[in-house]
Amino acid sequence: MSNAHATGPEPVDLSGALAATEGWGDDYESGYADDDAPAYDPETDGWLREGDPEETVGEVDLAARHALRRVAGLRTELEDITEVEYRQLRLERVMLVGVWTEGTEQDAENAMAELALLAETAGAEVLDAIYQRRQKPDPATYIGRGKVDAVREMVEANGADTVIMDGELAPSQLRNLEDKIKVKVVDRTALILDIFAQHAKSKEGQAQVELAQLQYMKQRLRGWGGNLSRQAGGRVAGGEGIGGRGPGETKIESDRRRINDKIAKLRRELKEMKGTRETKRANRKRHAVPSVVIAGYTNAGKSSLLNKLTDAGVLVENALFATLDPTTRRTTTADGREYTMSDTVGFVRHLPHQLVEAFRSTLEEVADADLILHVVDGSHPDPEGQIASVREVFAEIEATGVPELIVINKADAADPLVIDRLLRREPHSVVVSARTGAGIADALAQVESELPRPGVEFSVLLPYSRGDLVDRIHRAGEIATLEHTADGTLVTGRANEDLAGELAAYAV
Repeated sequence: MSNAHATGPEPVDLSGALAATEGWGDDYESGYADDDAPAYDPETDGWLREGDPEETVGEVDLAARHALRRVAGLRTELEDITEVEYRQLRLERVMLVGVWTEGTEQDAENAMAELALLAETAGAEVLDAIYQRRQKPDPATYIGRGKVDAVREMVEANGADTVIMDGELAPSQLRNLEDKIKVKVVDRTALILDIFAQHAKSKEGQAQVELAQLQYMKQRLRGWGGNLSRQAGGRVAGGEGIGGRGPGETKIESDRRRINDKIAKLRRELKEMKGTRETKRANRKRHAVPSVVIAGYTNAGKSSLLNKLTDAGVLVENALFATLDPTTRRTTTADGREYTMSDTVGFVRHLPHQLVEAFRSTLEEVADADLILHVVDGSHPDPEGQIASVREVFAEIEATGVPELIVINKADAADPLVIDRLLRREPHSVVVSARTGAGIADALAQVESELPRPGVEFSVLLPYSRGDLVDRIHRAGEIATLEHTADGTLVTGRANEDLAGELAAYAV
């Protein structure tokens, strides 16, 4: 499907294999911070200003992320002068390989296009992409012995540094492929973990990503020339000292033990952080503050929608998994009721189970919410596939019982026929454009109408000295009638049990 009218970075050329998906990936979530030089301030005697105080947190983060920029078209005899995401100065040259076992050919090409975007986000230059039709992946090499030789020839011809496989490889498959192809081989899981490691900012997010990486790495330790298989026992304990001598421990066993120790430490730290999160959640529940969670496929526009609905100012970028750390903002309905709105980590097809497990405490926000805003990219070639992938994660975290409102985003870039098809398939939906603001008011009204209503009816006469209770009714309850009389304020409406208990003393 072509989105010729959309703006954004040019899609990766996959040498014809992905012609049907050319143009996909253009996302108006993109926004690059201006690289304006700090202004000279004569009043500070030559000191440069630190930054614009009016910049949002997201704009500052985005500027830091793109502090290193590529100088297009410049090349020396030895190295490219390139940029990639912060901290890297040389683009890794990769080749993509996939196995198509089910679905249509269009599904296979969409999957490879998504893998190309993942590779670009991780900081790689995609040279070529191929996929093959098989009933099931080969247990030894994933793609079959004959295809391994073909991939090796393509790697040598293109000068690739890395081969990325669109699937999760067993340790034996990874070892066999690297031995045959003679370059680094990574699978889809390792690629997504690498993106998470680059984008995690908070202490909890970094710990969650490190835990997922260690769990993935533990089963895939290997060394060159058998150096991890050597034993160190007796006096030559390899520097291990007490506890390393005796019958002998191989280097790989020693490394695996250290990884297990680190995993245990990270789990203890995350348990403490989870306690803090649960305390905040319990405080909101005690005050009966409804919670709304924005969830959906990565790059569907969740952060842009949160910014439009709450002026949160979080980072927005045309990249997969641009934001990982959840953001919660308190907002109010048109009639004054308070509720919270939270952004969550984006989901993706075949989200690695290590990440789901490591981010479980964060994803529990979805399961405990009163309403889920399920954001769908209306301009994507396969929005129905996105919806199905996200609901698979909902089932895994036991969030299928939470009320769900489908928000079809990017209406300005989507095909009207696709939007009509989605509305017929998902009647409980709203159509918005987080870029232009179209439909945002209707979405807010729908959210407010679906927030849980207080369960206890009341009719009270409050003395004028208890204006604090009137304020609490405005913020946490529903007011049906309000009348100022000579004896006080006569109020009828609905409230939660705690507030209704305090109002009982003034019942009429």
